[in-house]
Amino acid sequence: MLGFGVAATVASCGLALLKSERTKASPRRASVGRPDPELVKDLAYANRILYHRGVLDAYGHVSVRHDKDPKRFLLSRNMAPALVTPKDILEHDLEGEPIQPGSRVYIERFIHAGIYRARPDVISIVHSHSPSVIPFGVTGTDLRPICHVGGFLGWGAPIFEIRDVGGMTDMLIRDNKLADALAKTLGNSFATILRGHGSVVTGNSVQQAVWRAIYAEVNARLQLEATRLGPINFLMPEEAAKASDVNDTQIPRAWELWKMQVGKLG
Repeated sequence: MLGFGVAATVASCGLALLKSERTKASPRRASVGRPDPELVKDLAYANRILYHRGVLDAYGHVSVRHDKDPKRFLLSRNMAPALVTPKDILEHDLEGEPIQPGSRVYIERFIHAGIYRARPDVISIVHSHSPSVIPFGVTGTDLRPICHVGGFLGWGAPIFEIRDVGGMTDMLIRDNKLADALAKTLGNSFATILRGHGSVVTGNSVQQAVWRAIYAEVNARLQLEATRLGPINFLMPEEAAKASDVNDTQIPRAWELWKMQVGKLG
């Protein structure tokens, strides 16, 4: 049985965690208006598709810039991705804070805020714990394009080492200091790997970010399998760039299939 002092400490820690997930909107932050309903629907579909494809499970999240203001972004409230519906989407500012008061929000919402601040070209972001990608963050082995659908990895997938910035942490991006360091590691790449944690993939639309997150997992799985057979003949940079350009024109075909597979939104 826990002693009174230990029990009080546990209760205090639990209350602190709950407060970190529930925030109050500042009166200085007003909504920029209702986002395009189709954008909100696409974001809800993105959550469900990524779960269905095994990139997200109960954890992870996907966001998109607000179509009314690039200094705002849309992200679900704190919940399992497979359960997200349009009504669960919240507006956030670029400090990572929700505009709606009393919302229970993701601890790692700062990942999205930090990258949107640093990369005006990024429109959508996926953070996942994609299982086949994680080994590349802890072994020093680069994740490289092994097949044409991995062409976007030709720009590299640098590894973010949280110890360099935060020392001994719980591995979560809990604040803007860590988020800024993560964005710096990402640089101009489309993906980065968080050592012992997961990955971040970016895109110029929800559809592209989802597509890249799915095929980062596919490419990682194929690369792991290929290492068992012998040396790998990776795509050359020019091949990767050309493949990536063509793949971007074919994303709608995959997107419509994936939407059909997850069915109607609840």
